[in-house]
Amino acid sequence: MAYWRSMSNNDIPAVTYVADKIHSNLPESPSVFEERVKLFPEGCLVLATERQEIGGYIILHPIRQRSPPALDTLLGEIPQDADQYYIHDLAILPKFQGRGFAAEGVREILEVSNSYSTTSLVSVYGTSPFWGRFGFEVRPVEARMSAKIRGYGDDAI
Repeated sequence: MAYWRSMSNNDIPAVTYVADKIHSNLPESPSVFEERVKLFPEGCLVLATERQEIGGYIILHPIRQRSPPALDTLLGEIPQDADQYYIHDLAILPKFQGRGFAAEGVREILEVSNSYSTTSLVSVYGTSPFWGRFGFEVRPVEARMSAKIRGYGDDAI
């Protein structure tokens, strides 16, 4: 059985492995994951088995409204005027998929996010119906964000 727990720096190699397997066309360096754990640990979870095999991860952190970071970018800090939570990533290895772990992880991080009025994300790989189950809606991409969103892939919304 697997469960969601807080991510630690010791998990970064396994998280990077999961990211590389799930997002092979959207690579991010281990330093991105390390920084997210440092800056906002309460928004970083891993899906772990009792033997501590990592089957997935989810990362969320505060941002300025409608200003998601570009992929593979260090934040430096959480902005003092952050007014929205951002789901940076959710990735689960195939052998852990289809068992409700993604929905469980999203529910957990949405509890963390309740101190801001909104939470946002960039949906890739046609996952907007999944996110719609949690109240996320597709919004038009503002001109100032279009280049950044294209960096997430041609199907990013």
